[in-house]
Amino acid sequence: MHSKVDTGTDGMGTSLLRHVFSYGNLVHAVSGAAGSVVAMVVFYPLDTARTRLQIDDQRKAKHSPVVMADIAREEGILSLYRGLMPVLTSLCCSNFVYFYTYNGLKAIFLGHTGKPDALKDLTFAFMAGVINVLVTTPLWVVNTRLKLQGAKFQTEKYREKKMPMYNGIQDALIKIARMEGVSALWNGTLPSIVLASNPSIQFMVYEMVKRYFQKLWSTKDLSGVLYFVIGAIAKATATIITYPLQVVQSRLRAGYNKEERSASIPSCLKELIRQQGAKGLYKGMEAKLLQTVLTAALMFMAYEKIAATIFSIMGHRKTQMSQ
Repeated sequence: MHSKVDTGTDGMGTSLLRHVFSYGNLVHAVSGAAGSVVAMVVFYPLDTARTRLQIDDQRKAKHSPVVMADIAREEGILSLYRGLMPVLTSLCCSNFVYFYTYNGLKAIFLGHTGKPDALKDLTFAFMAGVINVLVTTPLWVVNTRLKLQGAKFQTEKYREKKMPMYNGIQDALIKIARMEGVSALWNGTLPSIVLASNPSIQFMVYEMVKRYFQKLWSTKDLSGVLYFVIGAIAKATATIITYPLQVVQSRLRAGYNKEERSASIPSCLKELIRQQGAKGLYKGMEAKLLQTVLTAALMFMAYEKIAATIFSIMGHRKTQMSQ
């Protein structure tokens, strides 16, 4: 009787490992990472404009093309792509972790027979987001520092602040840990965890709308254009709801002000409102919406098509091998 219990436990453990370390999860993770890299390369200048507007208090809120033109005129056209490689590295790692965890959780709790719904999508996406934040926040802190390195700020306290020069991701990780303490690598973690609600809402809306069209047209294979539109709708919804927290997150990660680095989310929001009014909470949102909506839309389209292609090729190979 004792051996039967052990066997059952081993069987459960084996089944759990099979769900977690599965070929399907790996394909989704690689496809999500590849899709995000493609999208970011295309729309990166918009991300540069958004970051500057969120952090540089004295830079006037203008339309994204005007902000990009100002940055290019002041610092050169290549400044729009400053920090691109660290962003791609961080994004690739982050999306790999996120897509793998999200699909792994779905496989564990739903398996092949469980029925998905909006609440489950929201829960799995939030759990994946929290795990992703805890694992990859140091990369995003470094990413923000490298992106702002050499930037010409209009805000006096940032302009006078002498920040260390970093030679890539590894050098930045070491210098930040040595000069500011290891905990500085997780600056902005709390708002980032709260902001895990952003991809949670995004994935919930995306899955809901995707299932609607799949049911409407009785097919699981939608067109690339439709995936693009669904991704845009999902990201726009999530961004509008959570944007003030994204402003706080960017300022904490930048690390220009010791008081800001150690401040709580409510105090950061309160200080922003005191200095700039309620509109300060949404400064740069146009650039953020334009950048993230287009990036997410292209990312989802690339992700779905890359994953479908890989599954199709491997399915075809399996069929050939079995013949």
